[in-house]
Amino acid sequence: MKKLVTILAFFGVLAFGASKALAQADSTQAATTEAAAPAASSVTETPASDAAAAEEQSFHQVLKQKFIDGGPPFMWPILIVFILGLAIAIERIITLNMATTNTKKLLSQIEDALAKGGVEAAKDVTKNTRGPVASIFTQGLMRSGEGVDMVEKSIVSYGGVEMGRLESGLIWISLCISLGPMLGFFGTVVGMVDAFEAIEAAGDISPSIVAGGMKVALITTVGGLIVGMVLQILYNYCVSKIDSLVNRMEDASISLIDILVKHKLSK
Repeated sequence: MKKLVTILAFFGVLAFGASKALAQADSTQAATTEAAAPAASSVTETPASDAAAAEEQSFHQVLKQKFIDGGPPFMWPILIVFILGLAIAIERIITLNMATTNTKKLLSQIEDALAKGGVEAAKDVTKNTRGPVASIFTQGLMRSGEGVDMVEKSIVSYGGVEMGRLESGLIWISLCISLGPMLGFFGTVVGMVDAFEAIEAAGDISPSIVAGGMKVALITTVGGLIVGMVLQILYNYCVSKIDSLVNRMEDASISLIDILVKHKLSK
């Protein structure tokens, strides 16, 4: 939870800095436009100059303009959902990568510790190793004096606990994946309603009348779909990472039981 709060704070500071930069850019652009207005009024612009000015716009400026065209009341919720889902996904990815353990190396260390110092030495190895596999091994070794069957039950029970910890947060990413396109489609419906209201008020179906509502409808749809696609990719990565960790946990747990059986039989 602390990692998530830290990531959210970082994105908040980043968004605040971006908004300040946008405000400064707007003021600078407005001042430049006002200063150049007298000179520009005496010169007739050509289509080539308009095309060159359009090409000079940066990606950031185009993105900002699309955000404004889509309507801040509709685009801001989509952006907030995207930032929240992205923050949770990044926190999960970092946590899952930190939970990855070299199980072969760990099992080798445990086997050497059992041969040299017994169960207590093996527990020291697992306690000093990070990750869910080491935590499961610690729980199993703590029950080693009660028999191999008890060790197996302990590993299975605590494995379920660790699996639940690995999967925590995924439900919120799934919620953001659903909310992004839904908010986009909500903006689409509102944009279409505005377009039909403009047609009703004007009594005409000219393109200029419906263009505003259609623009809002399409831009909000695109924004929601982008949020859903990006977060879906990150969600699937997290799910595949969890499946990989669970498979390693199961294989390593079987190997640990074999090592304990071998160790007790050798005595």
